[in-house]
Amino acid sequence: MTINEIQDEIIEEFEVFDDWMDKYQLLIDIGNSLEPLDEQYKTPQLQIEGCQSRVWVHAALVDGKVVLQAESDTVIVKGIVMLLLRVLSGRTPQQILDTDLYFIERIGLKDHLSPTRSNGLVSMVKQIRNYALAFKLTAP
Repeated sequence: MTINEIQDEIIEEFEVFDDWMDKYQLLIDIGNSLEPLDEQYKTPQLQIEGCQSRVWVHAALVDGKVVLQAESDTVIVKGIVMLLLRVLSGRTPQQILDTDLYFIERIGLKDHLSPTRSNGLVSMVKQIRNYALAFKLTAP
């Protein structure tokens, strides 16, 4: 699936619900499917600055694609992280850099997150793009 097809799929999953309590529950359910991050990656260097929750994002370049792993200590943020991984992990650095993450606004996340969670989301996206840029610049 393309990045936009996955984003459209996420939008459809959230459009089923009108009530934001139901959407939060969906985020929690999605977050529960996030694989735990290996303890070796839960370091201050990999922790996202600007999040009220603790969030770690690890990236590796495997066969020209950015493979992302992440974890958070709160259930809603785990769901947000899982959505980002679903859309961006396994893509080339250039694809990540070129992606317009329109699903964030379309499902209403921007409007329904606290300011600190919203800042954390921006920080997560920025860090993932920084990884992609670093891999792009250092790739042979």
